[in-house]
Amino acid sequence: MLPAIILLALVGALAYFRAPVIVWTLGFAAWLLGLQFGSGFAVPVVVWGLFAAVAAVLNLPPLRRVLFTGPVFGVFKKITPPMSQTEQEAINAGTVWWDRDLFSGKPDWDKLLSFPDPKLTPEEQAFIDGPTEELCKLVDDWKITHEEKDLPEEVWNFIKDHGFLGMIVKKRYGGLEFSNYAHAKVVTKIATRGGSAAVTVMVPNSLGPGELLQHYGTEAQKDYYLPRLARGQEIPCFALTSPSAGSDAGAIPDYGYVCRGSYTHPRTGEQFDNVLGIRVSWEKRWITLAPVATILGLAFKLYDPEHLLGDKEDIGITCALVPAGHGGVQIGRRHFPGGSAFMNGPTWGRDVFIPMEWVIGGQEYVGQGWRMLVECLSVGRCISLPAMSVASGKVASFVTGAYARIRDQFGLPIGKFEGVDEAMARIGGFTYQMEASQDLALTGLDLGEKPSVLSAVLKYHNTERMRKTLNDAMDIHGGKAVVLGPRNYLARAYQAIPIAITVEGANILTRSMIIYGQGAIRCHPYVLREMKSAMANDGREFDDAITGHISFVISNFVRSLWMGLTGARLVGAPKSGDIGRYYKQLTRFSSAFALLSDMAMFSLGGSLKFREKLSARLGDMLSNLYIASACLKRFEREGANKQDLPVLQWAVESALYDLQQAMDGFLANLPSRPLAFLLRRVIFPWGLTLKPPSDRIGTKVARALMEPGGTRDRLTHGMFVPNDERDPVGVLQPALKAILETEPVEQKLRKLTRDGKFKSLTNRERLAEALAAGQISQTEFDAVARARKLKRDVIMVDDFDKSLTHHDDALLERLVF
Repeated sequence: MLPAIILLALVGALAYFRAPVIVWTLGFAAWLLGLQFGSGFAVPVVVWGLFAAVAAVLNLPPLRRVLFTGPVFGVFKKITPPMSQTEQEAINAGTVWWDRDLFSGKPDWDKLLSFPDPKLTPEEQAFIDGPTEELCKLVDDWKITHEEKDLPEEVWNFIKDHGFLGMIVKKRYGGLEFSNYAHAKVVTKIATRGGSAAVTVMVPNSLGPGELLQHYGTEAQKDYYLPRLARGQEIPCFALTSPSAGSDAGAIPDYGYVCRGSYTHPRTGEQFDNVLGIRVSWEKRWITLAPVATILGLAFKLYDPEHLLGDKEDIGITCALVPAGHGGVQIGRRHFPGGSAFMNGPTWGRDVFIPMEWVIGGQEYVGQGWRMLVECLSVGRCISLPAMSVASGKVASFVTGAYARIRDQFGLPIGKFEGVDEAMARIGGFTYQMEASQDLALTGLDLGEKPSVLSAVLKYHNTERMRKTLNDAMDIHGGKAVVLGPRNYLARAYQAIPIAITVEGANILTRSMIIYGQGAIRCHPYVLREMKSAMANDGREFDDAITGHISFVISNFVRSLWMGLTGARLVGAPKSGDIGRYYKQLTRFSSAFALLSDMAMFSLGGSLKFREKLSARLGDMLSNLYIASACLKRFEREGANKQDLPVLQWAVESALYDLQQAMDGFLANLPSRPLAFLLRRVIFPWGLTLKPPSDRIGTKVARALMEPGGTRDRLTHGMFVPNDERDPVGVLQPALKAILETEPVEQKLRKLTRDGKFKSLTNRERLAEALAAGQISQTEFDAVARARKLKRDVIMVDDFDKSLTHHDDALLERLVF
């Protein structure tokens, strides 16, 4: 019995700590020797012979390749599904970073905590405190979206004159050359004031001509266009999406063919004849800034039927810069996306001739458009829409926390009702998750990474959390948020939710196909190596990858079982207490996720690509591992403040619970039922033990939103708060402060009312009666009168004339009681 226990412990230890093959060999040899000489048991010669044979195969690569990995390699090449050029370029685009650790089954938490904290330079901070603050003061979102359907000329000029359109352009070209972190914080702040203004600033700094030119443009293109983009002399747009090709951008029908032709330069009027170029036809939709663009970035499929460039006819997706004033370019009409007023519309053209020098990067980069796009998208998707989502969370936290404490029903602030409290906890928790997730990704970007998988995680999960956060904020505000008008600070953002959900890869597709579809190949330590070796027919590389992969699977099997049995209590963690417990659970589920991922690929093979529901759940696992780890990183970055512990607990426990539920759903639907049965017993030997955040924690989060303090300030840091009590957002903080300060006096007045001390009917008359009777002081009277006025200002909604054209500017002076 003892030798068997020792063997079991030996195998478990070797697997758990991922010992190399030679250590396994030495370990088994030591066990056999101990069995032979320590226990008096004569190990048969045949056992020694079998051990020697297996050890030789495993430790001698040439022999291993002949007897084991070679045959496996032959089968692997046959069953591996072919990969299109588009898929290859998408997978090769960008880099992997912290997501690789999460896929490893053994994340290095010290590495996470050692990542530098994102910070603004003095210049960047001054820009946020100065021009960005001033821009927000100029933005009247109701006027923009309802009355003018455009940014006022004053706002357009301010954006151009202060370099907002050139935040990513390098200083040598006249741009601001901000960090990705600063870029995101500028967009976030503007978005807390008005979505249409934020999108106008966001798009030129995201996926578009500026980004593409800096990475791939010729020196002549950079020298001409980048200074003009930085100064706002050029308004860029990028036309990718077609009516018949949305998320499937690789299927765009727009095409061009190489030929010789003539054209008139749209700026100089100079005529050029017999020029090598491209005749392009396109029809694009949903192109932001297209109606006012002066320069059109255009993606199309390029063909060379006359072999003017070489032997290849199908060149591939190509990107070009076409001046909007060029003959044949149709531009200027608008779409009306979700009630927003940012410029968005179609562009089209038929048989438009452009010279080859207008291709981004010149002739050298024809056919490289898809790679260019997906590489830049991995950066832009980490910044733009996630920043807009963070802004929505900050606004929802700020306004809903204040409103729920100011507004009362049935004698209580509505935020103290548990149903409202539950929704407010989600607002605070999701806001914490969104900003933590983006800030960690921005750290990677500013370290030089291009995390394509994490950008998809952010795009999907931040915009989905934005949706949930705004839904809860709308529910809590009730009628206040339903009635449109200048006093409604939520409805326009709520109406615009589908825009963020749809663009840059529709969320359904992002979750079910992209996150895990890219993550399984890019982040897995062995899969991409195996696939590349198969495509290159490199048996030596495959041998090294597949043996490592097998060891990886065995290790994760043992680690998942051990940590499941022990609840991960014996796992090391960089912190102690409740925080340490979270690290331990994440280590456990990282191993379990890696095991499930390998078992999915093993049991389903190439068909996993088409099992989108399973792929979506695997993506959810990876995403929640990332979100929870980002929250832990944020907590430490902000000084591990005990005030923030409830919101951290809600954020991490919510992510862990969602992770567990994704695993449960995956196992419930895995086609191989015997395998699912085994995996469930390994990963969840005691069942599903994790619970969602408790009601007690949720109440603490809700109370933190309703009271001025550190947690509320940190959650809403970076949003624009008008210093004007006439503003519907600007009045909230003074009203909240006034309500809290006068609560003791209001309680005294309510008691006097219950005791029948007043003869008057209205609260205003009773307040005056209390003052006259000496029951309250003049100071208390003034404070209560001011608090009640501010409270009424907060609650009031707009009304209009019968044509819904003009609202009442004197609404707040219209008093009855």
